[in-house]
Amino acid sequence: MGPGIAATLLRGGMTVRAHDTSAQALENAPTLIATANSVLDALGRPDKRNGGEVSVSGDLATCVEGADLVIETIPEDIDLKLTLLEHLDRLVSADCILASDSSGIPVSKLQTNVSNPGRVIGMHWSNPPHIIPMIEVIAGEKTDQAVVEWMVSTIEGFNLIPVVVKKDVPGFVENRILYALLREAVDLVEQGVIDAEDLDTCVSWGIGYKLAVIGPMALLDMAGLDIYQAVGSYLNKELCNRDDVGQFVTDLTSGGNLGIKTGGGVYSYTPEKIKELQSARAKTLVAVRKALEAS
Repeated sequence: MGPGIAATLLRGGMTVRAHDTSAQALENAPTLIATANSVLDALGRPDKRNGGEVSVSGDLATCVEGADLVIETIPEDIDLKLTLLEHLDRLVSADCILASDSSGIPVSKLQTNVSNPGRVIGMHWSNPPHIIPMIEVIAGEKTDQAVVEWMVSTIEGFNLIPVVVKKDVPGFVENRILYALLREAVDLVEQGVIDAEDLDTCVSWGIGYKLAVIGPMALLDMAGLDIYQAVGSYLNKELCNRDDVGQFVTDLTSGGNLGIKTGGGVYSYTPEKIKELQSARAKTLVAVRKALEAS
């Protein structure tokens, strides 16, 4: 997430500095940022760079000195995030905005240890952040409205799409919908209703294809609310409603099979296959975005 966000902000005209605690991540950052920038070239995104590149630093204080905006993209661990935000609160100026790229931790919870909670806001990017143009903007209970308005205006200035989430609920909106779909998908595979590959085909070439063009609420109107009411009256009772994670997933994770990062998860991956998939998916996402923007 970090390199893609950094490349997007730099391209939008900001002076960008990046920090990581991992020496390997710092070493890889310039290459990953350059790759993201080449994708932005393929998208035909305006280049408003003021000169220079993203500077990468292993020292947090040096990285955030004089910053107007700090975006944290650390792992989804609330204690880690609270500790970092508390530390940042002491390092930056009183009016520097602290934004969290949390995937679903309520922003109100992240405001706890900050002296000025009004400047803390959710800025949830989708992965890959340099390709997906939609960014969720989430205010916590104490976030200043002026900070929300600044964030919306800034995102629009990058020719991206801000979506203001009106209530600070866990998972916000995008991930609540995504995880509802994933819960049903995992359950169907676990129950032997369908194989994983066929499920992916069904979703990508069925509802996924439609939803890229017609949002769920518009789809209700297109299909007919009477149809939704009729089908929902019996189907909703049959849908997966478990509140834990399915055995299909927990068995894989307990065996160290975490997906692409470990070379195997639902599917198996060689290093060559990973590079091939990453390249093909980036090209396809670029093509889809161009098609949607042209429609």
